[in-house]
Amino acid sequence: MTRHLDTCDIGYALFKINYKCEDLFVSYTKMGHTSELDAFLNLHKDQLLSSGIPELYWNTLNQKIQNQIFNAGETFQLLQIDYERERLPHEPAWGLQVISNIEKTDPKHIYLIDHAWTFRVGHARNQLLQFDSLRSRLCNILGLNDNLPKEEVAERVFENIWKLCHTYSIGNAQNIEDRLPVWYVMDEIGSAVMHSDTPNCRIVPFVHINAQITYSLLFPLDDIKEEEFVFMDFAEGVHDNYQRSAALLPWVPCLFNDVSFVPETPGPDYYLSGHIEESLPDLAQLTVPNTLREKYRVFTEYELIKQYLTNEKFEFVNDESEADILWYTRHFKDFAELSETPEKFVNQFPFEYVITVKDLLSLTCRKSSNESFESIKWFPVTYSLKTEIGNFVSYFQNRENKGLENYWIVKPYNLARSLDIHITDNLNYIMRLPATGPKIAQKYVSNPVLFFRPECDGSVKFDIRYVILLQSVKPLKAYVYKEFFLRFANKPFELKDFHDFEKHFTVMNYDEHVAMKHMLCEEFKIKWEQQYPLFKWENVERSALDALRRVLENAVREEPPRGIAHSPQSRALYAADLMLEWNEAHEVQPKILEINWTPDCKRACTYYPDFYNDIFKLLFLDEISDAFIKL
Repeated sequence: MTRHLDTCDIGYALFKINYKCEDLFVSYTKMGHTSELDAFLNLHKDQLLSSGIPELYWNTLNQKIQNQIFNAGETFQLLQIDYERERLPHEPAWGLQVISNIEKTDPKHIYLIDHAWTFRVGHARNQLLQFDSLRSRLCNILGLNDNLPKEEVAERVFENIWKLCHTYSIGNAQNIEDRLPVWYVMDEIGSAVMHSDTPNCRIVPFVHINAQITYSLLFPLDDIKEEEFVFMDFAEGVHDNYQRSAALLPWVPCLFNDVSFVPETPGPDYYLSGHIEESLPDLAQLTVPNTLREKYRVFTEYELIKQYLTNEKFEFVNDESEADILWYTRHFKDFAELSETPEKFVNQFPFEYVITVKDLLSLTCRKSSNESFESIKWFPVTYSLKTEIGNFVSYFQNRENKGLENYWIVKPYNLARSLDIHITDNLNYIMRLPATGPKIAQKYVSNPVLFFRPECDGSVKFDIRYVILLQSVKPLKAYVYKEFFLRFANKPFELKDFHDFEKHFTVMNYDEHVAMKHMLCEEFKIKWEQQYPLFKWENVERSALDALRRVLENAVREEPPRGIAHSPQSRALYAADLMLEWNEAHEVQPKILEINWTPDCKRACTYYPDFYNDIFKLLFLDEISDAFIKL
C-alpha cells in the first residue's frame, strides 16, 4: 500500500528522515555515476543504521526492493497450531516454521514483509464493516470465525487485532491530523512470527523513499535450523520487569496482584525530563512593585488580541524590546533574563506545566490525597502509562476481578482537540498505545450528567470550560471568568460505540463538516434548572470552582520543578475543562479533565467582545470587575 511521506517516525521512534521525498527522488535519479547500491544507501543508510539492520544484508535488501522480490515462502512455511483444546485468546493461531537451514552470516536472509492492513483507529471499524475481503483475511490471520453477522465479526477483529498491530507516524506532515499515528498489520508471514524472550529473528519497519512504500523486514539474529519456529521479542528494548510484563500482556498473560494501586511519588528529575529547561527569575531585581502606567505597550502573537483588545490603556507594538507586556503563543523559558527588565510582564509562569501537561496535572491533583488518589472526587483516577503502568494494570485487573465497569480514556501527555484519544475497556488495546508516544490512562466518566437536546432526540454529553486568570503565586491570586463556555456532543450518550466521535466527544469546533451547538451560559442555566430542578446550578458551580481552587493551591504548594514558581512579572490565562458525573449518592460531582495553556478564545471573543479588555485590566491594571469570580 503506497503512502506519501515527508518526515517519518517509524515504530518506536527508531529514526527520522529529514528530507522531502520528491527532492530525494530527484537526487536519486541524477546519480548515474554511482552504483545502484550507493544510490540506495545515500537515501536509506541512516534508516538502516537506526533500525539495526546488519550491513551484510544491505545489498540483498536493495535488490529485493528494486525487483520486488517477496520470497519468504522459499524459506518459511505457515503452520496452523493445533492445541487439541479450545485456543485461549492470547495464543497464536499460526506459527512460522523454517523449511531450510538459515545461517545468519548468509547475506540472502533478509525478507520483505508486506502489510495486510494500514489504518487509523478512528476509521478502523468502518473499514472492517465496508470491506468483506479485509475482514475475512484478518479473521484468517487471527484464527477467528467469520461466519457471524459482519457487525459482530468486525468488532471481534478490532478487539483482537492489537496482538498483531505495529505503528509509525508521519512526523512532518502539513497538519497535525496527518501526523497522528498510523497502525498496520503485517501479512500472513509476518503475523505468524511468535513472541519469545530469547528471539531468533527481528522484524523492523522500513520506508522505501523512492516508491514511498512502507515494508517490514525480517532477518535472523541466530542460525535457525530446519523445522524450528521463528520468534521475535515483542517488547524489544523494554527491560524494567513491570513495564516489560505489561507490554507483553497481549501475548503473555500476567497478574499484577503484588503491585500497589498507588504509584510512588516521582522525584524532581521526572518533572524536568522531556521539557526544555527554564530559568527562574532573579527575585532580587524584582523587589520594587510595578507602578501603574498611563499606557501599556503590548507585543502579541495572537491575532484575536489585536482584534479585540480595544481599551485605550493598551497599544500594540511590533518590536518585543519595546513592549511592556509580552503575550506569546510559544513557550517562554528565560525568566532570569526577563528579570533584567523588571518593568516587563509575560503571559506565563515558570514551571506552569505542572498543571498544563496531563501526567503532571495528575501528580499535582494527587497532593490533595493523604492516602489513595481514589479519595479525590473532583479528578478522575489517572495513571501515566510510561512510569506507572504496573500500578495501572494492577488497578485495572482488580476492578475487572470485582466485575466493575472498566472503561478508560487514553490521551497523549500534551495534545489537545481530542487528538489521538482512545476509549476502551480492552487492556490489550491500552497496552499497545504507548508505542505511539507517552500516554495517560484516565478513568472514563461513564455516568455523566447529560443535557437533553430535542434536536438530537435524546440527552448528550457536555463539558464546561472555565477561563482561569492567574495573577500571582505568592500570594496566590486567581480568578475565573464568570461566563463559562459549553461544548456538547451531537448524539445521545450510550456506553458503547466509542469510535463514534459525535457520541463521546464534545470538541466539534475544528471540523467544518460537523455541526456545533452554540449556547451562552445564561441560557444554559435556565435550561439546567428546567432539566434538573433538584440540583441548583449555583451549588454545582460552587463545587466546580472549589475544585479549580484546590488544583491551584496544590500547584503552588511546592517549589519548582514540582510547583509553579513565584514570578512577579508573570500573568497567565488558562482554560480548565470539566465534566459533571453522578456519584454513588446520585449527587452531581464536577470532574476536572485537563487544563490548557493558550486556549482558543475565538468563541469567548465572539460571545463577549470585551473579553480581552476585561482580562488585561484585571491582570495588568488590577481592576477587578464583576466579570470575574475570585478563587
